Amino acid sequence: MGQFFRSERGQRTAWYLYDFGNSAYAAVVLLAIYSAYFKDGVVGGAEGSRLWGIAVAAAMLVTAFISPVLGAVADRLAVKKRMLAIFTAISVAFTGCLFFVGNGDVFTGMLFFILAEIGYRAAQVYYDALLPEIAPRSELGSVSGRGWAIGSLGGVLCLAVVLPLVVLVGGNFVLRLTMVITAVWYLAFALPLFFFVEEKARPRPLAPGESVWTIGFRQLWSTIRRLRDHREYVKFMVAFILFNDGVMIALDFAAIIGAVLYGFARDQLIVLIILVQLTNVAGAWAFGRMTDRMSAKSALGLSLVVMIGAVLWLAVNGDPAMFYVICSVAGFAIAGLQSVSRSMVAKLVPAGRSGEFFGLFAVAGRSSSVVGPFLFGLAAADGAAWYAAHGLNAHSAEQAGMRLAIYVILAFLVVGGVLLAFVREDEGAAAAEAHAKASA
Repeated sequence: MGQFFRSERGQRTAWYLYDFGNSAYAAVVLLAIYSAYFKDGVVGGAEGSRLWGIAVAAAMLVTAFISPVLGAVADRLAVKKRMLAIFTAISVAFTGCLFFVGNGDVFTGMLFFILAEIGYRAAQVYYDALLPEIAPRSELGSVSGRGWAIGSLGGVLCLAVVLPLVVLVGGNFVLRLTMVITAVWYLAFALPLFFFVEEKARPRPLAPGESVWTIGFRQLWSTIRRLRDHREYVKFMVAFILFNDGVMIALDFAAIIGAVLYGFARDQLIVLIILVQLTNVAGAWAFGRMTDRMSAKSALGLSLVVMIGAVLWLAVNGDPAMFYVICSVAGFAIAGLQSVSRSMVAKLVPAGRSGEFFGLFAVAGRSSSVVGPFLFGLAAADGAAWYAAHGLNAHSAEQAGMRLAIYVILAFLVVGGVLLAFVREDEGAAAAEAHAKASA
């Protein structure tokens, strides 16, 4: 087993398995169970949507602040895998701690989730930064897409494990127990990467006067000053910030939308997310192949068109059964938007500086993830209050506020897509290769 994982194929398999494990967190905590449990079981009513948006935004804000500095440190000291292990441990530990969140435990429910989410999101910086070390540029799209597909499958299988417990046993104890199951799943499939994947980068010695506490900030400032040499990367980051906002809202509020607009119960939400994850597998595979055969920009453009269509459909749909179809289409598109964005960054960054540039990519993603969920939660809660003040009963007002907030998703996707059209992928990739050769 150890000999297999040390081969090129084994290294990629271990990298895929990490995604297989951490996708269980996304599926159970963010999508299917904890988000809806927090809103209705811990808080209750439209206020639950607002506080969930604040919790997501807080976690993203912290991650956005620390990621570029720690990414630069990881590059300089060649400790990407070590940083990945630290943040994975944080996420696993506090995912397990969600078991202790009961009805009315709003503070601990938000605190434990924020810490688990910080660990999950920060770990992704270093996980993504290992992509250029296990795949050549010509295969970045297919390897990234395959990893995303295998990861989505991991989320599906974890949900399939917890679904019988939720349906046959039920109750808040079982819902909380799924957090422990998810934490164990996450850790188990992360271990092969830590044991067997070797980081190819080598540490660069510190100059006189430098320390581990200062190199991150100095490197970040140096990177920012050199961004004028990577204009296509910057243009893509701006576009990504906007369309990723729409994606993160859809992911963070999928279960809440299903519960509020269509009255979905817990078991229906789990089935829904399993279906979404399966279409995520198909989308990651399809758009990954498209990236290598055509271009990342083309794959992203098509993903955005499909996603915008799904959101427009959601805005006017009143049929609960069709919500399954809409979410399946969105799941297919989101896989493309997320996996291909990772491939695009890998193409636009110079070799040897992946942690540094993926750290900035994390800032873009996490910064957008602060604004979007916050605005969506605010629009849903304030919209519900406005409709209630104008005569609707509490349930109808909450539904009306949720439908109004859906247009927030649409706005971010459309503006991000327009800006993506101005990115010149080939020129950016050529500049990255030239800078890598110049600094070699």
